[in-house]
Amino acid sequence: MQTMRGVVFPGDKRVEVRDFPVPATGPGEVLIQLKASAICRSDMSLYYGNPVVGGEAARSGAVIPGHEPAGVVVQLGEQVSSLQAGDRVAVYLAVGCGTCSHCKGGYMMFCSAWKCIGFDQHGGDADYMVVPAGNCMRLPDEIDFITAAVSTDAVGTLYHAQKRLGICGKDTIAIYGLGPMGGAGILVAKALGATVIAVDMLEERLQLAKELGADFVIDGRSGDAVECIRALTGGAGADAAIDCSGNTHAENQALDCVRPHGRVAFVGECRECTIRPSEQLIRKQLTLIGSWYFPIQEFNEITEFIVRKNIPVAKLVTHRFDLQDAETAFRLFDERKTEKAVFVWS
Repeated sequence: MQTMRGVVFPGDKRVEVRDFPVPATGPGEVLIQLKASAICRSDMSLYYGNPVVGGEAARSGAVIPGHEPAGVVVQLGEQVSSLQAGDRVAVYLAVGCGTCSHCKGGYMMFCSAWKCIGFDQHGGDADYMVVPAGNCMRLPDEIDFITAAVSTDAVGTLYHAQKRLGICGKDTIAIYGLGPMGGAGILVAKALGATVIAVDMLEERLQLAKELGADFVIDGRSGDAVECIRALTGGAGADAAIDCSGNTHAENQALDCVRPHGRVAFVGECRECTIRPSEQLIRKQLTLIGSWYFPIQEFNEITEFIVRKNIPVAKLVTHRFDLQDAETAFRLFDERKTEKAVFVWS
């Protein structure tokens, strides 16, 4: 029996690399040899034993994490005609029924029967993984595997949010929370031609924001970020804002810092937030959206955008790890000593 390495979280913040059988393909499925798998902040919910999505499988500690994978198709199951062995692909994290209106629209995460790769079923922190062929997104030759893995979540999510906000070259956008999501937001906004004001409370993230192209950075510890944004915009306020932090104070500031008729997106996860609808929304006639993820068919548009605009997605990645070093990788990520971290294979 051929075996492979895979990461699991047995509990109590423990990380183990175990041997697993290489999975067999069923009808409509493909076997992928992994080349890159990015760590996401939501993976840490598994690390701590309180998964943000998924059911009993996610809580069992036996599922291989990794919902941002990219690799090479090495085996086809029966009834697969859309792919060939050797195809370079990234994997869409949501597996749906395939027949409901949400699945047909490409938003499988809204399917009532949806499963999340890396939570409900084995993910990409392994040498191999099996997924439905319909979840594979082909990569253009110009996109490397690390860029592909990061684009399945951070870049794709922030591209979709800014597309929905209608961000363009005439806009000034404030981005709160400069982790991998916020960093991706800077790259996307600059590629769209916008002026970017980046807000965080960590000096190293503010420095990275400058390197990613932010026009202005604001240290949230040093004063009122909203007043700073107004000063930078001649008193008018930003045209748009995105909160990537999920912090209630930042979400309120995102609403406060935009001008009348401004647009705001909440991307960072937050269970509860108190806002002032009359003052912050109604009397400013704001547009407020929540934006979670992109539809699968949009990935081609995202990768084409990355190639056409020559976006340096790899700048978001501060650490690369061998799978065998998973314990170190997740510990450093948990301690916020990395930004985007990626497992890589030769």
